[in-house]
Amino acid sequence: MTYSEAAKTETFRNLMAKKKRFIIPLSVFFLAFYFTLPILTSYSDVLNQPAFGSVTWAWMFAFAQFIMTWVLCYLYSRQSVKFDAMCNELKAQTDHKEEGARPL
Repeated sequence: MTYSEAAKTETFRNLMAKKKRFIIPLSVFFLAFYFTLPILTSYSDVLNQPAFGSVTWAWMFAFAQFIMTWVLCYLYSRQSVKFDAMCNELKAQTDHKEEGARPL
């Protein structure tokens, strides 16, 4: 079975749709969260206020970006198990179709 044939299967379309529904919102959130820090520090004084002691909200936001990155990695790792299962299902379907097409 060629890639073009596999891409036409319902399993492949479901896999790609689920991946898009997961990856696109996470990517948009990541980019928005990531670029908020330089935008806010460049064009406003909101993050220059002290959070506690001499530590400003800019430092807190920067630290939160590390936490956000780890959380997104964790979420993707958990979701990738489901994606892998769908890939294995697709592989089994394509292998089965190829075996049926081979002459004896």
